[in-house]
Amino acid sequence: MSLVVNGKEFTETPRPGQCLRTWLRELGQFSVKKGCDAGDCGACTVLLDGEPVHSCIIPAFRADGHAITTIEGLAPDNGAHPMQQAFFDAQGFQCGFCTPGMILTCASLDQAQRQDLGASLKGNLCRCTGYRSIEDALNGKSNIEDAAAGDAFGRSLPAPASPDVVGGTARYTFDTAMDGLLHVKLLRSPHPHARIVSIDKAAALAVPGVQGVLTHEDAPTKLFSTARHEVVEMDPDDTRVLDSVVRFIGQKVAAVIADSEAAAEEGCRLLVVDYELLPAVVEPAEAIGPGAPVIHPDKTAQHRVANASRNIVAETHGEFGDVAAALAASAVTWEATFTTQRVQHAALETHGALAWLDAAGILNVRSSTQTPFLTRRALAEIFDLSQDKVRVFCARVGGGFGGKQEMFVEDILALAALKTGRPVKLEFTREEQFIASSTRHPMRVTVKAGATRDGKLTALQLDVLSNTGAYGNHAGPVLFHACAESISVYNCPNKRIDGVAAYTNTVPSGAFRGYGLPQTLFALEAAIDELASQLGISPYEIRRRNIVHPGDPMRTPADTTHADVHYGSYGLDQCLDLVERAMAEGAKPHLPEEWLTGEGIALTMIDTVPPDGHFAESRIFLRDDGGFELTVGTAEFGNGTSTVHRQIAATALATTVDRIRLLQSDTAHGGHDTGAYGSAGTFVAGRATQAAAENLAAEIKAFAAASTRANLPACMLEDETAVCGEQRLAYADLAALARAQGKTLGASGNSSGTPRSVAFNVQGFRVAVNKATGELKILQSVQAADAGRLANPMQCRGQVEGGVAQALGAALYEEMAIDERGCVVNPKFRDYHIPSFADVPRTQVLFADTTDTIGPMGAKSMSESPYNPVAAALGNALADATGIRFTSTPFKPDRLWPLLREKFG
Repeated sequence: MSLVVNGKEFTETPRPGQCLRTWLRELGQFSVKKGCDAGDCGACTVLLDGEPVHSCIIPAFRADGHAITTIEGLAPDNGAHPMQQAFFDAQGFQCGFCTPGMILTCASLDQAQRQDLGASLKGNLCRCTGYRSIEDALNGKSNIEDAAAGDAFGRSLPAPASPDVVGGTARYTFDTAMDGLLHVKLLRSPHPHARIVSIDKAAALAVPGVQGVLTHEDAPTKLFSTARHEVVEMDPDDTRVLDSVVRFIGQKVAAVIADSEAAAEEGCRLLVVDYELLPAVVEPAEAIGPGAPVIHPDKTAQHRVANASRNIVAETHGEFGDVAAALAASAVTWEATFTTQRVQHAALETHGALAWLDAAGILNVRSSTQTPFLTRRALAEIFDLSQDKVRVFCARVGGGFGGKQEMFVEDILALAALKTGRPVKLEFTREEQFIASSTRHPMRVTVKAGATRDGKLTALQLDVLSNTGAYGNHAGPVLFHACAESISVYNCPNKRIDGVAAYTNTVPSGAFRGYGLPQTLFALEAAIDELASQLGISPYEIRRRNIVHPGDPMRTPADTTHADVHYGSYGLDQCLDLVERAMAEGAKPHLPEEWLTGEGIALTMIDTVPPDGHFAESRIFLRDDGGFELTVGTAEFGNGTSTVHRQIAATALATTVDRIRLLQSDTAHGGHDTGAYGSAGTFVAGRATQAAAENLAAEIKAFAAASTRANLPACMLEDETAVCGEQRLAYADLAALARAQGKTLGASGNSSGTPRSVAFNVQGFRVAVNKATGELKILQSVQAADAGRLANPMQCRGQVEGGVAQALGAALYEEMAIDERGCVVNPKFRDYHIPSFADVPRTQVLFADTTDTIGPMGAKSMSESPYNPVAAALGNALADATGIRFTSTPFKPDRLWPLLREKFG
């Protein structure tokens, strides 16, 4: 067999049945990614004789005699192809995992294909961007700008990894070669609830290449939670590395370790497991009812499980005022029950990691995680190791969205590495990602609301039932968060909350962008609109009359009110004005009579940091060449924090971002970082970097003053130089002077995540609904955001666009289907519809003019909150168009059509 890859001839013979994707990666072409292995996502796209193909579904032998081009070979002489340059200029990526395949497809399009990008790009999915920046790249639009020394913050600067991302050389978790690597595959439970009586390993161990089989008998018995939080008490201890009881279909039963994935998979097939079947319960309302099977009978309050006998892992109840009396006395009231479905994060890089013991006996874990430091702490505790004997680090991470604020693979890999002494690898398949990682919490929310004749709220009540699945990772925090900011953004004298998170024998739920707020806002914002309709006032006006303002207490009756949350800046009023004005100016197309049109809005408030502690440390020092080395703990997965860290440091130190070399997300670097989640990447870690850079600036000025014998107040930093009166010392000269004295000029900074601020978002939609078919079209999408001072306007806009696009997928069609046994029946992209280029309307993004007094250099978070009001605003627009209140997501045509037919015939 002979084929040419990027101009180089290869004669290696692929294994029988091997696909082109894996064959290319074995040749070192790491830009060819694994996203689905089913031809659905396009992450593995290569050019075959100039035509884009999905290499995961092409047998490698079929490439015999053909020329293959990967992104590394797209441009001759290691230069930049025009399409690569276009993606750089437009910053047409966020996490960048899909980018090599996306660029190859875009580079192959002719002018006719460019006229219908929806069709031409349907085979390449992006979960991060919302596609607008990709369209900009195709249109030759540049979104980046330059910045002078000391002027980086507030500029749309490109991500530091941009050349590597568009060139295909950015390295993700598995983009490395290791000698002696063993592969781990997991046998998973076919039953929703069962006790493992025995596991016969004999046939599996007889498979050539199988090196070992791990069961619950080989694993530590320590209980923990897969959820990663700074305060471990936030989650229940209800999980083991391998358990003798399985509680959902897909739970890991055993691990086979082998020389190849094929041998490990065959070993899994040959394991013989004797199960004692136990009764199961799938619906949360049944799970907490009398006589339901108990899923965790051995868990108690000591394990932080609220009421195991009723399958209640967490609950919250509270009231101030008298809601019942206030509702009875209200001029208008409204009540309804809403349901939201399971949604998958669908990050294109699945969960996975590599683990090995180095020569010093340190357990190394290279993982696709948002929380390397917390994962290290957990592994040390589970395996009784000191933390200095565990290292966890990230390369670039291919999307997260909260799903990688978990520990799903690192524990079993640590066990395998410790047992074998060999490097080991586990990479989830796309199906495993659906059946065995985590999802958004499905919720049932009942809302009751009342108002006076002049539109002032008199009562708000939420009754929330959350389905946490078989394990309680994030169950309590998501429930509490869902019941907090959703209701505290409104002034109201009477409020009541009743919330319960229930165990069921289904795939576990977990952290997901928005963290419970999208579910409760769907119900609450509908109630606000319905009260406005009854009173004959506009949706904007009723919100203006009731939203909190600076000086108002942000009150929720649930026990989640924290005194450290402040109005660092306030732009909610501006956001309402911006959306109202944009919607009024939007085009109102004339459509055939079978189309009904309507408008809807919703708003959200979110705390910029999780409660109870979120810590970060940054370190920076002056290099000999006059540049700086900055070490931070935050992981980069498209959230943009790598760019912002450099902008903060460059601004404080009067230099340019190219002079800031960034080291990140590696516990071996020292310090601590709670993790890139909870909207904390910029707000917490950014404050630590600002403190470190400002501390170093002060040290440089002091050293320069001493070196020049100038008065310290007369020294300042300007254009990579310390200016002390008439004397100027370049940073490289200062470094040399310090080195001659045996010194290194450096500093550190810390942030504790408190006090906290709040961010605001308002979403508006204009929609058209076909009353004969249920088809829904989005005619206009607008979101206004209060993000404080924009650290990087281009990136912040991208976060909003990506959040809206992801939320639209969940609102319109994304749904994990679970059968009566608790089995996920659509665990692949072609059956689980995530938005493609053609599906996503372009959202007009507007920003309030504010500067936060708490966040770094006036900025605050804007990664989670854009997602939160989308389904609620879309539901309100649907109600305005049809006069029907749809109370369940997703808004699929077949879900809308029955009620439309009932009303319109």
